[in-house]
Amino acid sequence: MADYQEEDLQKFLKNVDEITNLIQEMNSDDPVVREKAVLETEKRLQFTEEDQEEDECRTTVDKTMISPPQASTKNTDEINTEAFLASMEKDAKERAKRRRENKVLADALKEKGNEAFVKGDYETAILCYSEGLEKLKDMKVLYTNRAQSRGCYQKILEINPQLQTQVKDYLNQVDLREKADLQEKEAQEALDSGTNTAVTTKNLLEILSKPDHIPSFYAGGIEILTDMMKDCTERTLFRTHNGFSIISENEVIRRCFSTAGKDAVEETVCMSVLRLWQAVCSENEENQRLLVLRPDTGQLLPSLLASRVPNIRQQTLALLLQLAQTENGRSLIMGHLDLTGLLEALVSFLDFSDKKANSAMGLLTDLALEERFQVWFQASLPDVLLALTGVLKRDPKVTNTSALCQCIAIMGNLSAEAATRRQMSASEEFRDACLGLMAKCEEDVDLFREVMYTLLGLMMNLCLQSPCVSEVWAMEVSRKCLSLLNSQDGGILTRAAGILSRTLSSSLKIVEEALRAGVVKKMIKFLKAGGQTASRYAVKILAICTNSYHEAREELIRLDKKLGVLMQLLGSEDEILVGNATLCLGNCVEVPHVASSLLTTDIVPVLLKLAGGDAQKTAVQLNAGIALGKLCTAEPRCTARQGAQLLLWRKPPHPQGTGESSGCSRRGNTVMGQGSFWAPTAVVFSLFHSRSLLQPLLFLPLLPLPLTPSPLLSVSFLSPLLFQKQTSPASFFFFFFFAWDLSVWENVP
Repeated sequence: MADYQEEDLQKFLKNVDEITNLIQEMNSDDPVVREKAVLETEKRLQFTEEDQEEDECRTTVDKTMISPPQASTKNTDEINTEAFLASMEKDAKERAKRRRENKVLADALKEKGNEAFVKGDYETAILCYSEGLEKLKDMKVLYTNRAQSRGCYQKILEINPQLQTQVKDYLNQVDLREKADLQEKEAQEALDSGTNTAVTTKNLLEILSKPDHIPSFYAGGIEILTDMMKDCTERTLFRTHNGFSIISENEVIRRCFSTAGKDAVEETVCMSVLRLWQAVCSENEENQRLLVLRPDTGQLLPSLLASRVPNIRQQTLALLLQLAQTENGRSLIMGHLDLTGLLEALVSFLDFSDKKANSAMGLLTDLALEERFQVWFQASLPDVLLALTGVLKRDPKVTNTSALCQCIAIMGNLSAEAATRRQMSASEEFRDACLGLMAKCEEDVDLFREVMYTLLGLMMNLCLQSPCVSEVWAMEVSRKCLSLLNSQDGGILTRAAGILSRTLSSSLKIVEEALRAGVVKKMIKFLKAGGQTASRYAVKILAICTNSYHEAREELIRLDKKLGVLMQLLGSEDEILVGNATLCLGNCVEVPHVASSLLTTDIVPVLLKLAGGDAQKTAVQLNAGIALGKLCTAEPRCTARQGAQLLLWRKPPHPQGTGESSGCSRRGNTVMGQGSFWAPTAVVFSLFHSRSLLQPLLFLPLLPLPLTPSPLLSVSFLSPLLFQKQTSPASFFFFFFFAWDLSVWENVP
């Protein structure tokens, strides 16, 4: 530090001590001490201007002063007393004049509000009453009228609940305005009564409003003012006496903000202002609103958050954390700050290894939970994707692990939206950064377990993008997940299986590699261990593998000879689990002798029940029907033993009062009635492939059937018998011709 800078700093510290003493003397109960303090303050202000001129030119001057003729102490006291009384009288007259003018305006606004209230325009009424209270805060009738308007707003909400968000936001603003009005009224009363802290706050703001002093002058005054902000009264007086304008519009202070870091005194000024803002905004939402709404704040706070000076960054983060504690504060941040700059600055806190990084990620997490932030993020993702990619390129060995996990988790949550996920997965650099971080974590999975687990969650969402944007990338991800299936960590195992369930279907090459890695055996272990989420992923992987390769079916049969594991899943309430289990069963019964081994089981009625059930997902009904048809084809004895049940099975009517009738078919988000389509077509499909049941039916009396077996004619005979009224013949023929090779599995979200 240069000699003159050291000299400035020492001078500044000395000034702080002296000004502190003066403030204490100005608050003294002894009138003589107070009067001396006022005189000393006036002298300091006069000498400060001369010192400033000396400081700017940096020349040696003769400081010898010729004292002017001094008036006697008695005359000085008389002059000061007379001047004070004259000032008080003038101030009282001005106050009375302003009150008369405000009374006229408040009355006019009250009448305007009353007219709006009569017309039912409660929003305008509340606005008018609020504006009137700004003119005359002790006009009680305005408070009463505004409360009545608010009550009417509540009735509107009861009539039309769709306006809940709009009404809630508006009433919240009304509450904040009423709270601010009450604060200002109490603060003014404290000032009028001559409360020491209130008077001192007002005087300090007047001193700081004087322009063109040196930076250390403002830094000292701001520090003293910050110490005064202990109560709501002082914070409110700061607002009502234009404190934000005095600080933000001061050219010296503005210059310190723009050049912070180049000079120790300028850095001190910035720190002082940030601490002052924290003090005046503490538990005062109206002050928070005024601070954020200032035109320069939107760009200033993100830029200070990214400053090269660590202390300034820390104080700015503390201020933003304070604002984000309330819903209204978060709304102010998202509505008026530069969110792109804010996000980039918060992400840069990962450079810190201490709790500052966790605090920054905590703030980003709170903002990311807001719907307004999510909408902005989706629209602005191209602008911030580079910063997020940089997060994934960080070395976990030298980065705060907890903060890194928080940041990746935020990206994972935001990628749940399809549009966001599409943009992320379309970026080759972003995808490669995911693979790169995964490779770094593989070096020591135990050490970086949390990072790996969080990263797998993000990649699971990226793999939901269909079709996969890059088969090469999907192949590499699948290989890494196959190796993770050897992990002993349950969470990592589950998420690795989840990724495989979404990447295997993108390429047969991936399926081949998975089979060579023993994925079927590992998934059977998953199913035996239980757990709904893990079972979902495991049975889907098995469905994909058995649907693609005969070798996978044979291996599954070898590991689960009577398909007991799969059959047990058919009783689950999870439709996705059941749908993929029936697909696996349908694939496995094509293996020779498997259908025969199921003769002693209840597989036929179970599949029949599923085919005609009330499942929300039609894939369950379709896959069950296909599996039933394949089973009857592979083993005709299944049809012979269960034939009567296949032909005569119908869903009994719903009990009275359920709102549904037998065989009803509803579209949209409701279910298709039991037995309306899938059960009859599955049965006909089975009969078409099994003459052992059709032939006896050809000789039933009174039925005009040919003497020689004809499956097509027999089916045409059975169709009217099996179809219910709501079943479309076109739907039946579509199923009849295309069901044989049809396979369905559900994507698990």
